[in-house]
Amino acid sequence: MSEIAGGRFLKEILKRERDDFALRPRSLDEFVGQERLKRNLKVFISASLLRKEPLDHVLFYGPPGLGKTTLAFIIAEELGREIRCFSGPTFSRAGDIASVLTSIGEGDVVFIDEIHRLPRPCEEVLYTAMEDFAIDVLVGKGPGTRSIRLSLPPFTLVGATTRLSLVSAPLRNRFGITEKLDFYSQSELQEIIKNTATQFGMNLREEAVAEIASRSRGTPRIAKRLLRRVRDFADYYRKKEIDGSFVRKVFRALDVDELGLSWADRNLLRVLKEKFGGGPTGLNSLATAMNEDVLTLENFYEPYLIKLGFLARTARGRVLTSQGEQYLQRFDQNG
Repeated sequence: MSEIAGGRFLKEILKRERDDFALRPRSLDEFVGQERLKRNLKVFISASLLRKEPLDHVLFYGPPGLGKTTLAFIIAEELGREIRCFSGPTFSRAGDIASVLTSIGEGDVVFIDEIHRLPRPCEEVLYTAMEDFAIDVLVGKGPGTRSIRLSLPPFTLVGATTRLSLVSAPLRNRFGITEKLDFYSQSELQEIIKNTATQFGMNLREEAVAEIASRSRGTPRIAKRLLRRVRDFADYYRKKEIDGSFVRKVFRALDVDELGLSWADRNLLRVLKEKFGGGPTGLNSLATAMNEDVLTLENFYEPYLIKLGFLARTARGRVLTSQGEQYLQRFDQNG
């Protein structure tokens, strides 16, 4: 790739990131869905501001795409503080965490996505940082080694994970606020799609909104991604007003059915049925048979298939349910 082409490519990526950020709600009142969680957060944030204390550390968990990162940004916005964003796998040494924490301002928000993937040495630095707003640094080598405690400005750590069980108990117990994000209802997704379509300048009929929402797997991120693909087709075919019929044609081209299941989802169910007799079978065996990554199956495909009742996790492995088998039969009959 030439330097000029590479520069254009980088600019396009940065523009897309800015556009994605612009689509995010900036306050709890603008955030659609997760009503119980929002009510609680309003209380916690308001109380911390009244006491002029940092908000207690927050841990969000749930399937990907439900708004954990967006809520971290909203918390910083509501507190009137800066946010520093990181991902668990980007840290490799205890010094990486120490470097971040010693450079933040008082009351700032530190967001760590995929916090369950923090290396243990990095995680251990967080223990005293979260509890005492201090870190212990070893100085010197050999017999002369000594520990010095460095004070940190009070801060709020917001962690996000799709795998709560993989967050160690010592780290998990240091979060004062732990909240689960649930899948979104059809009406909530329709509101999100309408808001995003307005920002895109799209003219969507109600039935078109409903068609997109029903295929969004209860997940705003997927709803917005599907809306972008509808916009692509609408621009290509010069459609000014988008109705339900046009949206259904788009999804037939994308091979996304009324439940939001794609060829890959059906392939998982078929492999489980045809190669493993419906199960039970281990996740590693299933991933190998599908030539897929284990984490992709576990984090992306499984949660929604389990929610639909098509797949079950058991102590012996994954099992295709009777509902899942009936779905495959209906799909084969209807094409």
